[in-house]
Amino acid sequence: MAAKVTAMNRMLLAAALVSTTLSLDTSAQWPQWRGPVRDGSVPKGAVPETWPDDLRITWTRAVGEGYSSPVVEGGRVHVHSREGDDEVVTALDLVTGSPVWTDRYRSAFSKNKYANSMSRGPFSTPLVAGGRLFTLGSSAVLTAYDAVSGNVLWRRDWSGDVDTSRLFTGTAMSPLLDGGLLIVHVGDDRNGAFRAVDPATGAERWALPGHGPGYASPIVASFGGTRQLVTLTDRAAVGVAVGDGRELWQIPFPDEWNENIVTPVVAGDILVISGTRQGTFGYRIEKSETGFAPRRIWHNADLPMYMSSPVVVEHALFGFSNRRKGQLFCLDVATGAARWTTDGRAGANASLQKAGEAILALTTEGDLLVLRASAEKYDEIRRYKIPNGETWAQPVLLGDRLLVRHGNSVSVWALQ
Repeated sequence: MAAKVTAMNRMLLAAALVSTTLSLDTSAQWPQWRGPVRDGSVPKGAVPETWPDDLRITWTRAVGEGYSSPVVEGGRVHVHSREGDDEVVTALDLVTGSPVWTDRYRSAFSKNKYANSMSRGPFSTPLVAGGRLFTLGSSAVLTAYDAVSGNVLWRRDWSGDVDTSRLFTGTAMSPLLDGGLLIVHVGDDRNGAFRAVDPATGAERWALPGHGPGYASPIVASFGGTRQLVTLTDRAAVGVAVGDGRELWQIPFPDEWNENIVTPVVAGDILVISGTRQGTFGYRIEKSETGFAPRRIWHNADLPMYMSSPVVVEHALFGFSNRRKGQLFCLDVATGAARWTTDGRAGANASLQKAGEAILALTTEGDLLVLRASAEKYDEIRRYKIPNGETWAQPVLLGDRLLVRHGNSVSVWALQ
């Protein structure tokens, strides 16, 4: 008996150590939603020295439907997709595209009838850290895998608490790892909860009931010396203490269709949030003796963002508005004033990233634009075409190659 107890204690100690020390490796190639620090920044070593005249396809692999972005770490591409009523998680070899492992689980999903032309998901981008892969499905099923073997380590299923029939996309927020906690926001248009779990075991550490999720993914930022999860719910922008789940502040941000989709960004000391019917706002989150209070600095009603999240370069914010059937723009972060805008008709959506001195914009129509990160004017360096299906996912830039999920496939394109 003593030997068994000792062995069990060792296992518990190992789990506790993993829980305490597990953190996101920001040097990993592309481990989560919008990259290593969740702001659309491409790591310096992954930016190509020059942009070639053309792209050359290296491999393509059918993976199933979904708008979830692929993540890359350790020479593998991890993709979350759907085949019929099953959600499928696949690890592919980055060099060859060959499957390394696959897992599938039943996850029937019904959604708002007005969104039937869109994919049935998944929409949430996986997260890979510390040898583990975490996925969050359309019906709020959170799974932890051994990233090497594909073995399921644990699974939390909140699908019984979520009614997706009135939602456009079901669960869409991408998991966040910070301070040894894996944090998700699950629920529906009635209510929901932020939930922080132990990444090693799935055990809940804290929960904050309240609003249902919008379709945005959270970031972590520090205001007033406090580390905070910042995101849009279905009716507000909120700041939540990462360590214990206390709500610190709230900005009412209602939308008649609950389409709060844009990931917030922080530029200096200004928090930028945006919605398709509200426009784009700049706030300062100020701390006083009684707590935190958001103070509005500016509002630009002419450049709303719908599904596309912006990127910040110094004092300039580059974004994609749903106005004029898809309009790229640059605005001054300090004032919210537009610096330049394009004529429009670029597409339904664009995934934006900052890559060295350039801005990447991959549109739903498969146009990959490379722009100079200039606040003075729209300056296009290169334009490429990614064929064969709409591209709703974030691309992954890896120096000499580009990974793109388009239609029901994932492809790698050579940049030399």
